[in-house]
Amino acid sequence: MNWFSLNTTSALITPNLLIYPQRILSNIDRMIDIAGGVNRLRPHIKTHKMGEIINLQQQKNITKFKCSTIAEAKLLAVNKAEDILLAMPLVGYNIDRFIDLKNTYQHSNFSALVDHKDTLDIIIKKSLQTGVTVDLFLDLNVGMNRTGACPSDSDTFDLYKKMIDSNAINARGLHVYDGHINHSDYSERNMACNDAYLEVEQFTALLTKNNLTVPTIIAGGTPTFPVHRQRPSVELSPGTTLLWDAGYQNKYPDLPFLPAAVLISRVISHPTKDTICLDLGHKSVASEMPLPRVQFLNLDNSEQISQSEEHLVVKVSSHQLPKINTIIYALPVHICPTVSKYPKALVVENHQIISSWAVAARDHQINI
Repeated sequence: MNWFSLNTTSALITPNLLIYPQRILSNIDRMIDIAGGVNRLRPHIKTHKMGEIINLQQQKNITKFKCSTIAEAKLLAVNKAEDILLAMPLVGYNIDRFIDLKNTYQHSNFSALVDHKDTLDIIIKKSLQTGVTVDLFLDLNVGMNRTGACPSDSDTFDLYKKMIDSNAINARGLHVYDGHINHSDYSERNMACNDAYLEVEQFTALLTKNNLTVPTIIAGGTPTFPVHRQRPSVELSPGTTLLWDAGYQNKYPDLPFLPAAVLISRVISHPTKDTICLDLGHKSVASEMPLPRVQFLNLDNSEQISQSEEHLVVKVSSHQLPKINTIIYALPVHICPTVSKYPKALVVENHQIISSWAVAARDHQINI
């Protein structure tokens, strides 16, 4: 029997999201092995957003985590995470929400990112008003061009110095995300990652020369964390490693992770003699990339030809046309936004659904 198959599906609502804890545990072990130990790791929870998966990592003695939203930070705090980095610049009311988190969950150490003097000024003002010291990492832009300050700009040095000099701020160090480095070939990825990191080394040397300390550097994501493991002082923050997906599986053959999340759907129609329609539309799988958006596990020689909100139309051989109501299993090409489409995931062990885990931090606000 295939690893992903269920013994019975008669009462199962489709489409749905299945997850496989034994595979997640295997992926955690592989992640730790690549990193060289749990102390090097600060895994991102943006992919899964589930308390139970946080707990699985904690059982392996992982204590530091990274997240993208206040809701994810709260989920980590509720699950007693020791060290939580909100890897976003704080703006607007999120500054107040972040300070509220620090006040409410004092067993956890919270930090966030800053990359602009205006933001830092507002955070310092809020800190002085509330009496709460805010832990910040300076976010550096090494080519992603999404957030971060350019390491070679003099303003960036001044920004870090202001963090150090302010009694309202605890300067934790530097954060470097290089998501633009996504070469499939490891040697090319390694070279590009090292080239981009030269700016960080030069900036760190400048800070050290001026007696400004850098306690921690957090660098990389899933594709580059095997490169950054060569830098003993750097914390690593992969995220997709735990659930994996067809996109990363096909693009990064050097990364030994197992798919641990599967979409389950049904054939609902035969619109022509050589096409089928599945109940797997935009609302059920990440659809920001071109077709194909899933990789079928039990449907061969097929071509995904169109998708709408509730439907996925697939061309198949007329001699292999699956019957109406046939269960189809598929790996999403992009797992992170796919998970957020489901309020819960169905947990599979020994080919049976044994429970469900809430995707607790799928919204920007959380009440748990």
